[in-house]
This record gives sequence, structure tokens and C-alpha cells, in this order.
Amino acid sequence: MEVTAREIARRLNGETVGDPDVKVTSAARIEYGKPGDICFFANPKYERYVYCSKASAILVNRSFEPAQPISATLIKVDDAYQAVAELLSWFQSLKKNRRKRGFMSRIFGRHRIGRRTRIGKGTWLGDYVTIGAGCTIGRGCTIYPNVSIADNVTIGDDTVLYSGARVYSDCIIGSRCILHSNCVIGSDGFGFAPQDDGSYKKIPQTGNVVIEDDVEIGACTTVDRATMGSTILRTGVKLDNLCQIAHNVEVGAHTVMAAESGAAGSAKIGKYCTFGGKTMVVGHISVADHTTLAADSVITKTIRKSGQTLMGYPAMDADLYKKALIKFRQSGQEE
Repeated sequence: MEVTAREIARRLNGETVGDPDVKVTSAARIEYGKPGDICFFANPKYERYVYCSKASAILVNRSFEPAQPISATLIKVDDAYQAVAELLSWFQSLKKNRRKRGFMSRIFGRHRIGRRTRIGKGTWLGDYVTIGAGCTIGRGCTIYPNVSIADNVTIGDDTVLYSGARVYSDCIIGSRCILHSNCVIGSDGFGFAPQDDGSYKKIPQTGNVVIEDDVEIGACTTVDRATMGSTILRTGVKLDNLCQIAHNVEVGAHTVMAAESGAAGSAKIGKYCTFGGKTMVVGHISVADHTTLAADSVITKTIRKSGQTLMGYPAMDADLYKKALIKFRQSGQEE
């Protein structure tokens, strides 16, 4: 897929500022834009990336006036957030039109294996496993009955998928991982663009999920694919049952999260963190390495200091929270 900024502007009823003939081959988040990418900017929190981005084009609101020089071609539209939904839908249709058809599956016993899929030596498949086209499954894997793996998935060596696990297309799973029953990897992120009439238009989730080595994911846990780029679980992450990892979240190496915990979109959680049950991190913030979060607590702002133990809603230093709780109880007794 290759389109010019001029074609994109025409499609979105926008205007170009810069080189209209610059070519775009993919979409990316503005923090990670590189030549050939188109990014979008709508949230003022991300303005600093506009000036240092190496992306070829950036989708912005018409009202945006840069405060510094910008190397990328700007495509100005009425509403960048609404326009990106249309843009990704268009890109998705272009990819589908170019994709080769005829992925007729070959049936081996009670498995269904797509064309051009490679399965490593020593891998065992249970009954009624479905694996799509163009997948690579490593050596020594164990895939239990009724697992579904979509097209273009990569799975490393010695990984185990228990019955009912679902892996959506284009996801990457490392070696020695364990995916428990009914977990879902790569389902659509919760992304919708509000429309003028109060309705919502779905923003296509065109990214994927990348799971590095030695990760374990509990039963009925969901890891959403990124809107653009990747949702990432780094090496050694452990997620308990019933957790929710939203689109574009990054969980640092060897972080553990107990049951019913979650992270909202684009949150970045550091390394070696420990989260108790029913904890939450709101979207678009960062959590420092070695943070401990007590059960039923919610982090609502960026945590920059490493090694803290936090408690409460909003989460604060645990000792301070306990003192505040004592004062709160005392005030009730005085009445």
C-alpha cells in the first residue's frame, strides 16, 4: 500500500501544508513515527512529538498553528480524531483489496490448518484446533483442543495454549509463554470517534499485540490490539485471570497483575511492578518501575518515583493513605 499526502487530503476533504507528493505506506502513533508513516495529532498532551516526529505526514486539526518548524507534511482537517477513523478504514480496505484470495484450508484429521502455515517439530495439536493462513508456530508447543489462531500469527518455541484460547490475526507471541483457557489476544481496542449527532464511529484497530518471552496470561483475560502500532507485554509479565489490557498499553518486564486488574488505553507500566487485585491504571499515563499497588487502588496520574507502595483512590503513598484513613474515621466518631 502506498498513497500520497495529496490523495489522503482529497479523501478526507483536507488540505496539505508541505510536500503534497510525499508517500505514505502505513499509520503509526505520533511518538513512534518514521519515514513512510502518517500520524495524527489531536490531544494537546502530544504536541511536543509533532516537532520531533520523523513521520512523513501528520493529520492535524485545521485550527492547529505550529509553534516550531515541522519537517512532516501536515494534512489539515476539520476534526483529526474523526478523520483518523475514516483514514484507517480506507487503509484497511486497501490492504484487503491487495490481499491474495483463496486461503482454502487443508484438513488434517480433526485440525484445520491454513495455507503457508509452518508448524515446528514436536508441536502437539489437540482436536479441533484451527490455525489460519501464513502462521509460524515454533517447536515443542502444546496447543490444546478448540484453540483458534487467526492468520499471520507468530508463536515461539515451547509455548502452551490451553483450550478455548483465541489469538487474533497478526499477533506475535514469544517462547515459553502460557495462555490459559478463554483468554483473548488481539481483540479490537475500545476506540470510537464521537460524531456531531451524538453517535460513535468505530475507529479500526489496525495494530497488533506483541507478547515477549516467558509471559503467562490467565483465564478469561483480554489483551486488546493497538489502534496503530502494538500493545506490548514485555518479557516475564504475569497476568492473572479476568484482567483487561487496553489498546496501546505497554507493560514492563516482570510486572505482575492480580485478578480483575486493568490498564486503560496508552498507559505505560514500568518494570517489576506488583499490582493487587481489582487495581486500575487510567489511560495515557506512566507508572515508574518497581511500583507496588495495593488491592482496589486506582492510579490516576503519572508516577515518576520508582519503588513506591501506593494505596487508595486516587492512589497515594500507602503510609499517607493510612494516616488519612485514621483521620477520616476519627472525624466520623466525633459526630
